[in-house]
Amino acid sequence: MSSYPLSDAVHVASGAAALPELGVIAAEGEQAAAFLHGQLTQDFSLMGFSEARLAAFCSAKGRMLASFVAVKRGPDQLLLVCSRDLLAATLKRLQMFVLRAKVKLSDASEAWQVHGMLGDAVPSALPAPPWSHQRDGEVSVVRLYPSEGIARALWIGPAGTAPDAAPLAHESWAYRDVASGVATLTQPVVDAFVPQMLNYESVGGVNFKKGCYPGQEVVARSQFRGTLKRRAFVLRADAPVQAGQEVFHPGDAEQPCGTVVQAAIDPAGGWRAIASLQVAAVDGQPLHAGKAGLSVLPLPYPLLDDI
Repeated sequence: MSSYPLSDAVHVASGAAALPELGVIAAEGEQAAAFLHGQLTQDFSLMGFSEARLAAFCSAKGRMLASFVAVKRGPDQLLLVCSRDLLAATLKRLQMFVLRAKVKLSDASEAWQVHGMLGDAVPSALPAPPWSHQRDGEVSVVRLYPSEGIARALWIGPAGTAPDAAPLAHESWAYRDVASGVATLTQPVVDAFVPQMLNYESVGGVNFKKGCYPGQEVVARSQFRGTLKRRAFVLRADAPVQAGQEVFHPGDAEQPCGTVVQAAIDPAGGWRAIASLQVAAVDGQPLHAGKAGLSVLPLPYPLLDDI
């Protein structure tokens, strides 16, 4: 493992950045929560108004097709925030399962604005645990995992509105998002990972006590059969990297040992990335993705023990 100094500008990052790369799916109707409960990796039946959900939508083979941050805004209305490049395909696939359920799914991206909040911009009244949800009128704010000690939150408000906070460069948010170690699935890595390969079971993205959902048997088997062979790691890169890029270990130049999931420019120099790697490949030897040399940094949260 290795680390390196960060600039003062990174440490004091504070403000709010618009996130046009994220879209919103609305689930409305008296069976909206029950429908999502049967399709996603988290429990929506017991979801309250003061909590959000990190969840994945999986294929029958247990591979992630999308990831969401979900909030419950009323008894019959939930909003799912996801990567906009996956929204149309995800919405179409979810709608195939509606059948007679009393729920309407729609692309609500034009009705809602999503911002990322850092540092002092995060409301002090927002409860400290990740995935806490607070509603102020039409605005929802969700506590995310922090990034190197800096508070983060997701702000969801009506189109045409914005948080009462200083503007934040999108690059600053992107870096903090990657440094948090909690990945958002995007098109280059769709259908590539079971949730545990992105540590979702360790950051509140999988509930193993709920009922069935697409891919549930594979996800459960991956957890209960023993040691997980792939995990998400935070990496430092000395050259640009991008989602979908293969990672190689010096012991095998032909077979990749992992995949870059998310990446951003590091304000202190170089790049920061989340990559899903074979655990055996994290042995202290230098990794690389294309021309970029990679070094593994300590995970910013503990991993749950294999069950």
